[in-house]
Amino acid sequence: MDHDHSYKALFSHSEMVADLLRGFVREEWVNELDFSTLEKDNGSYITDDLRERCDDIIWRVRWGKDWLYVYLLIEFQSSVDWFMAVRVMTYVGLLYQDLIRSEAIGAGKRLPPVLPIVLYNGNTRWRAPVDIRVN
Repeated sequence: MDHDHSYKALFSHSEMVADLLRGFVREEWVNELDFSTLEKDNGSYITDDLRERCDDIIWRVRWGKDWLYVYLLIEFQSSVDWFMAVRVMTYVGLLYQDLIRSEAIGAGKRLPPVLPIVLYNGNTRWRAPVDIRVN
Protein backbone atom coordinates (compact mmCIF):
# COMPACT_ATOMS: atom_id res chain seq x y z
CA MET A 1 0.00 0.00 0.00
CA ASP A 2 1.33 3.44 -0.88
CA HIS A 3 0.89 5.45 2.31
CA ASP A 4 2.20 8.62 0.63
CA HIS A 5 -1.02 8.92 -1.37
CA SER A 6 -3.16 8.40 1.74
CA TYR A 7 -1.33 11.14 3.61
CA LYS A 8 -1.53 13.46 0.61
CA ALA A 9 -5.28 12.88 0.36
CA LEU A 10 -5.77 13.63 4.06
CA PHE A 11 -3.66 16.77 4.09
CA SER A 12 -5.21 18.15 0.92
CA HIS A 13 -8.05 19.37 3.15
CA SER A 14 -7.62 22.60 5.08
CA GLU A 15 -9.42 21.19 8.13
CA MET A 16 -6.84 18.42 8.44
CA VAL A 17 -3.96 20.89 8.19
CA ALA A 18 -5.55 23.12 10.83
CA ASP A 19 -6.06 20.10 13.11
CA LEU A 20 -2.45 18.99 12.55
CA LEU A 21 -1.11 22.39 13.57
CA ARG A 22 -3.45 22.79 16.54
CA GLY A 23 -2.85 19.25 17.77
CA PHE A 24 0.88 18.80 17.29
CA VAL A 25 2.60 22.20 17.24
CA ARG A 26 2.80 23.09 20.90
CA GLU A 27 3.62 26.77 20.47
CA GLU A 28 1.59 29.82 21.55
CA TRP A 29 1.86 31.48 18.12
CA VAL A 30 -0.36 28.76 16.62
CA ASN A 31 -3.27 30.48 18.40
CA GLU A 32 -2.50 33.61 16.34
CA LEU A 33 -3.01 31.83 12.98
CA ASP A 34 -6.15 32.66 11.02
CA PHE A 35 -7.13 29.18 9.88
CA SER A 36 -9.95 30.61 7.74
CA THR A 37 -7.22 31.90 5.39
CA LEU A 38 -5.57 28.52 4.76
CA GLU A 39 -4.74 28.29 1.05
CA LYS A 40 -3.07 25.45 -0.78
CA ASP A 41 0.03 26.63 -2.66
CA ASN A 42 1.67 25.31 -5.81
CA GLY A 43 4.07 22.72 -4.35
CA SER A 44 5.69 21.88 -7.69
CA TYR A 45 9.18 23.22 -8.17
CA ILE A 46 11.99 22.89 -10.65
CA THR A 47 15.44 22.63 -9.14
CA ASP A 48 18.43 24.46 -10.62
CA ASP A 49 19.49 21.23 -12.35
CA LEU A 50 16.00 21.08 -13.93
CA ARG A 51 14.61 18.22 -11.86
CA GLU A 52 10.97 18.52 -10.88
CA ARG A 53 9.89 18.17 -7.27
CA CYS A 54 6.13 17.89 -6.80
CA ASP A 55 5.56 15.36 -4.04
CA ASP A 56 4.91 17.70 -1.17
CA ILE A 57 1.97 19.78 -0.05
CA ILE A 58 2.39 23.44 0.79
CA TRP A 59 -0.21 25.55 2.53
CA ARG A 60 -0.08 29.15 3.57
CA VAL A 61 -2.01 30.77 6.38
CA ARG A 62 -2.24 34.35 7.66
CA TRP A 63 -0.24 35.06 10.77
CA GLY A 64 -1.16 38.63 11.57
CA LYS A 65 -0.52 40.64 8.41
CA ASP A 66 2.02 38.11 7.08
CA TRP A 67 1.78 34.68 5.51
CA LEU A 68 3.22 31.60 7.17
CA TYR A 69 4.04 28.76 4.79
CA VAL A 70 3.40 25.26 6.12
CA TYR A 71 5.50 22.81 4.14
CA LEU A 72 4.24 19.25 4.59
CA LEU A 73 6.88 16.82 3.44
CA ILE A 74 4.49 14.03 2.66
CA GLU A 75 6.85 11.15 2.45
CA PHE A 76 6.13 7.93 4.23
CA GLN A 77 9.09 8.11 6.60
CA SER A 78 9.01 4.71 8.23
CA SER A 79 12.74 4.73 8.88
CA VAL A 80 15.03 7.37 10.33
CA ASP A 81 16.82 9.46 7.69
CA TRP A 82 19.97 10.83 9.31
CA PHE A 83 20.14 13.68 6.78
CA MET A 84 16.44 14.67 6.81
CA ALA A 85 17.33 18.13 8.14
CA VAL A 86 19.47 18.73 5.05
CA ARG A 87 16.64 17.53 2.78
CA VAL A 88 14.21 19.87 4.55
CA MET A 89 16.61 22.79 4.14
CA THR A 90 16.84 22.04 0.40
CA TYR A 91 13.06 21.88 0.00
CA VAL A 92 12.54 25.15 1.85
CA GLY A 93 15.19 26.72 -0.38
CA LEU A 94 13.27 25.54 -3.46
CA LEU A 95 10.10 27.10 -2.07
CA TYR A 96 11.93 30.41 -1.53
CA GLN A 97 13.39 30.28 -5.04
CA ASP A 98 9.92 29.77 -6.48
CA LEU A 99 8.48 32.67 -4.45
CA ILE A 100 11.29 34.91 -5.69
CA ARG A 101 11.00 33.79 -9.33
CA SER A 102 7.25 34.30 -9.34
CA GLU A 103 7.77 37.73 -7.77
CA ALA A 104 5.57 36.83 -4.81
CA ILE A 105 8.44 38.36 -2.82
CA GLY A 106 10.08 41.50 -4.10
CA ALA A 107 13.60 42.78 -3.61
CA GLY A 108 14.04 44.30 -0.19
CA LYS A 109 11.24 42.18 1.33
CA ARG A 110 11.78 39.57 4.01
CA LEU A 111 11.30 35.91 3.19
CA PRO A 112 8.18 34.48 4.85
CA PRO A 113 8.50 32.04 7.72
CA VAL A 114 8.19 28.39 6.76
CA LEU A 115 7.14 25.60 9.10
CA PRO A 116 8.37 22.32 7.62
CA ILE A 117 6.65 19.21 8.93
CA VAL A 118 7.92 15.69 8.26
CA LEU A 119 5.50 12.87 8.95
CA TYR A 120 7.33 9.95 10.56
CA ASN A 121 5.62 6.73 11.57
CA GLY A 122 8.49 4.36 12.20
CA ASN A 123 8.62 1.87 15.05
CA THR A 124 11.72 3.33 16.65
CA ARG A 125 12.18 6.77 18.16
CA TRP A 126 13.44 9.46 15.75
CA ARG A 127 17.14 9.92 16.57
CA ALA A 128 18.36 11.90 13.55
CA PRO A 129 19.20 15.60 13.90
CA VAL A 130 16.22 17.93 13.49
CA ASP A 131 18.35 20.88 12.39
CA ILE A 132 21.59 21.37 10.49
CA ARG A 133 23.66 23.00 13.21
CA VAL A 134 27.17 21.69 13.44
CA ASN A 135 28.22 20.96 17.00
